Amino acid sequence: MQNFTLFIGRLGLSLIFILSGIGKLMAWHATEEVLIAHGLPPGLLPLVVFAELGGGLAVLCGLLTRWAAVGLFVYTLLAAMIFHNNFADHEQWINFMKNFAIAGGFLVLVVHGAGGLSIDAWRRYRKQKQKIFF
Repeated sequence: MQNFTLFIGRLGLSLIFILSGIGKLMAWHATEEVLIAHGLPPGLLPLVVFAELGGGLAVLCGLLTRWAAVGLFVYTLLAAMIFHNNFADHEQWINFMKNFAIAGGFLVLVVHGAGGLSIDAWRRYRKQKQKIFF
């Protein structure tokens, strides 16, 4: 049951980033304008898409999960501080707190890993199996 629960948790954490990364790809120029409006260079957009799409897919599949979770933890906190820092606006405060909660979920993955339903577990199994024969 723990492996299934970890998979569902990874699914929940990763989908928002995968869908957001796809959305940024589909609206590239509009996303560049958002970055510019917040004082960031539009050249960061490929890195943002890589973090969201690549990190989200890595967490979903359980591939290098702890590393992906650390990266998305940092990314999520930075996004909260840069894009949701107007605490006088209640919506921005809620979005900041949501980002903070998502970052906490990534810390849980850093500590516990992806679980048995993951590429990480499959790679560990294959590595242990090779040790038996060699």
